[in-house]
Amino acid sequence: MVKKICCIGAGYVGGPTMAVIALKCPSIEVVVVDISVDRITAWNSDLLPIYEPGLEDVVKKCRGVNLFFSTDTEKHISEADIIFVSVNTPTKTCGIGAGKAADLTYWESAARMIADVAKSDKIVVEKSTVPVKTAEAIEQILTHNSKGINFQVLSNPEFLAEGTAIQDLFYPDRVLIGGRETPGGQKAIETLKEVYSNWVPEDRIITANLWSAELSKLAANAFLAQRISSVNAISALCEATGADITVVADAVGKNTSIGPEFLSASVGFGGSCFQKDILNLVYLCECHGLSEVALYWKHVVQINDYQKTRFVDMVVASMFNAVSDKKIAILGFAFKKDTGDTRETAAIDVCKGLLREKAEISIYDPHVTEDQIQRDLTMNKFDWDHPIHLQQMSPSPVKQVTVTWDAYEATKGAHGICILTEWDEFKQLDYKKIYDNMKKPAFLFDGRNVVDPEKLREIGFIVYSIGRPLDAWLKAHTSD
Repeated sequence: MVKKICCIGAGYVGGPTMAVIALKCPSIEVVVVDISVDRITAWNSDLLPIYEPGLEDVVKKCRGVNLFFSTDTEKHISEADIIFVSVNTPTKTCGIGAGKAADLTYWESAARMIADVAKSDKIVVEKSTVPVKTAEAIEQILTHNSKGINFQVLSNPEFLAEGTAIQDLFYPDRVLIGGRETPGGQKAIETLKEVYSNWVPEDRIITANLWSAELSKLAANAFLAQRISSVNAISALCEATGADITVVADAVGKNTSIGPEFLSASVGFGGSCFQKDILNLVYLCECHGLSEVALYWKHVVQINDYQKTRFVDMVVASMFNAVSDKKIAILGFAFKKDTGDTRETAAIDVCKGLLREKAEISIYDPHVTEDQIQRDLTMNKFDWDHPIHLQQMSPSPVKQVTVTWDAYEATKGAHGICILTEWDEFKQLDYKKIYDNMKKPAFLFDGRNVVDPEKLREIGFIVYSIGRPLDAWLKAHTSD
């Protein structure tokens, strides 16, 4: 019987997942460990290190009862029956596979620590998104350093969507557990299955071998990203032909074989997983000689990059091909609404594109701090996926960037507005007030199709909405 669970890594996956396990399994002690003192301090405070609807309530109910956050990693690893590993797996920036393959340095370090401090048999669970066959490598490290202790490695990939992570944990579509097809592996699967069975219906708990479980996570994210790139590709065609992507996507989504999910055209997908997992998939295909398959998935990322570039080009071309020294307001910096997560957000590339054109940028996002925005705009690609304590702590601020905590302040005196996150509050803004305080002509570039373009045109805005018919000004100033 499981008495104690330890999770290595107090991030977006480890924190919420363990909080829900603690809530649903009151007889199990759950401890989240991390070497970052600041992060653990935040988890033990009234201001949690991540924003996720419903998370604070769950943590407050369990913290100090059967949910704990600690920096004493060795103690809790030693005492745990099950160890979840939810550490960073950044994309490599140098060496073999640079720009595509996952860097498993932190995973290997975690495995070696487990082997060093374990005094009893352990079930080690992959929770981070990892390449196929990672479990095999982890098994070898644990086995060669086992000192007679038995380790079973399971793959239990997370399928959470930020913004709805707590609900996804409460009512999962599926829980996937992969393990070895040996008596020991099957027993370990059953042990973890019993934990989830406290609240997840048995028919939603799927068991598989390790490789199928690992690949399922990469494939699921690739399929979702593919849908976004597909609708974004069609959005470019809609603008060229006068069609409306909202109508096209609705008609396509009515086909029950396709469905409406992930068919909203936008400035591009973001988040910690989509691009990283597709690049990982590309590298995996290349390693197995599947060059055509690798090229297919690579194009999903290329379309995403194209969409962001296309958006910046539209902003610049519309504003007389000159945005130098012009104030442009950015509404929304998180990669999606209802989260403060900025990892791989489209806003980074859009802002950097405008900064290269010498624009002055004023940013407002209700849940992203100025420090995080400045860090993102000065950070090298892929550096975000390293532990926070290894990142540059006090980046030199980008002088052309100001961050405000008010949408009206951000847009005051601006030549143009870019909506880059679909926060609900952006639908409720007083756009007449905003228009009156802007330079004229006043432009609004809606990268999330948040606002009604016709209503804004009646106010006086020149409006660009992704994938929707261009107005006369845009046609005149952006045509070749």
